[in-house]
Amino acid sequence: MRIPALLVLLAAAVANSACAQTRVPLTDAALRAYAASPVDKAATMGQTVSLGTHAGTPVVVEFPCADVCPQYTVRIIHYQLAPGTDCAAVGGVEKKVLVPVAITVLPRTFCVPKVLADGGYETR
Repeated sequence: MRIPALLVLLAAAVANSACAQTRVPLTDAALRAYAASPVDKAATMGQTVSLGTHAGTPVVVEFPCADVCPQYTVRIIHYQLAPGTDCAAVGGVEKKVLVPVAITVLPRTFCVPKVLADGGYETR
């Protein structure tokens, strides 16, 4: 009986440490610097990575790719909002991005940090 309890505690500790990564505070300058950094499309395609929090809101970066990978991998930096949360209420701006799907692209709306709203949120 003690082993299952230990496993539950271990799982909770791992979950807490994984969540701690999302709590790293990000400044406007840090977001701009990350957005300006080069992308290794082969290493990142298909991944979603937590960057931290900006003004208290979790920020993730997605690297979707379809059809011709890794060449068509796109980097999209955006807020990860809870269902029902208004983008503007957290200081974000809604932007439509053409995301690769199969042999085409489809528009998808993301809530991006205002500091990246000029286009820095997306890298092709």
